[in-house]
Amino acid sequence: MLPAMPAPILSLLSLDDEPSAATLALSRAAAALGGGVPAPWVAHQGGADDAPSSVLVAAEPAALLAWLAGPGAALAQPLSLFGAPPDAAQTEALLAAGVCGCWPAPEALPPGWLAAALRQDRARWQAARQVAREARRLQTQLDERKWVDRAKGVLMNARGMPEGEAFALLRGAAMQANLRVGEVSRGVAEAAQWADALNRAGQLRMLSQRLVRLAAQRGDEAEARRARSAQDEALARLSDNLAQLRALAVNGPSVAPWCPALQAVEAASQALREALAVRLGPAMLQRADAAADALLDCAEALIAALEAASGRRALHIVNQCGRQRMRVQRVAKQALLAQRLDDAARRQSLPALLDDFETALRELEQAPLSTPQIRADLAASRDEWLRLLRGLHTLDQATGRQALVQAADQLLALFERLTAAYEHSLQVIMS
Repeated sequence: MLPAMPAPILSLLSLDDEPSAATLALSRAAAALGGGVPAPWVAHQGGADDAPSSVLVAAEPAALLAWLAGPGAALAQPLSLFGAPPDAAQTEALLAAGVCGCWPAPEALPPGWLAAALRQDRARWQAARQVAREARRLQTQLDERKWVDRAKGVLMNARGMPEGEAFALLRGAAMQANLRVGEVSRGVAEAAQWADALNRAGQLRMLSQRLVRLAAQRGDEAEARRARSAQDEALARLSDNLAQLRALAVNGPSVAPWCPALQAVEAASQALREALAVRLGPAMLQRADAAADALLDCAEALIAALEAASGRRALHIVNQCGRQRMRVQRVAKQALLAQRLDDAARRQSLPALLDDFETALRELEQAPLSTPQIRADLAASRDEWLRLLRGLHTLDQATGRQALVQAADQLLALFERLTAAYEHSLQVIMS
């Protein structure tokens, strides 16, 4: 619905109207209406089936320009201005704003000229609409070509297929879904973007636990240097993932739903950095662990927001596999802190964590989304998990802690590879 004009008067009529009647309606409207437009006329403006063929406006040019520049002033019919002639600059601005013609007052026109003026303005309006439709069609073709190129790149990079095969896959999917290739390509490109965002958010979840685990390892003299180097790498990775997620928040397909969750993650990650920066000791480890758990909660909220915003159920397996990275780091962290701080509560928390990991591992092993490489990596994960469990049983010995740490690192590498495999699978990309 159009906003009411402040002073000008609108007269709506059909080309079949008698010009004299239109002129009379226009002259009487000036005295009867003052400002504003009657509600039925505004409804006609909005595109009802009985909308008039033309819109006549008796107004000062400056007032009409101000109204046309306001919100909601798009017209569904040709608009003609009648009255005092505008100057050259106003005429140019009015035509650019969509006015189809500027004419003297209707009563000043010779007989028959009003209908001729309206027909001329309507022809100009129809020509402009045709040009706009063609411009939109060409822009749509250009946009679709860009999406096709992006989708081909996704398939070529993720699946290692040649360009022709990637396009054939997109075209086949479009035919099967009865969609344009450009529509399917946009879905493929956005699915890959969402999967990458979900993977990166999952890495934040894992890094929250890994950073504290590495801080605990620094308490062992033999592990101190290596653990410190690994901790610096994990902090750099944390920064990189946050930067990539911020970039997606600015340029991605959907911003608003998960930006607040990302801001909470950034604040929690800064708190963890500050906790890790103080001198190593029991107080520092406890403070860092609390900050890590806060970051973990924020990362989980971010992942839930991303999944909801994406609307792609196939991404669930990327999240499920990615969570295993966090679980194994959390198990190692809790075990090392329990031993270092002599914390019975942490020891008591381990059975539930072990059960969660086991349950998720069985679900992945039984999932229909699989390849020979995925099955091989899951089998290797099962072996490393058993090795980690053996380390847990001898945690009071240096060899037990070493076995625990090595198995946790191997499991992390395996689930990194598995998460990437699910992220780049055709089932997820083409979902």
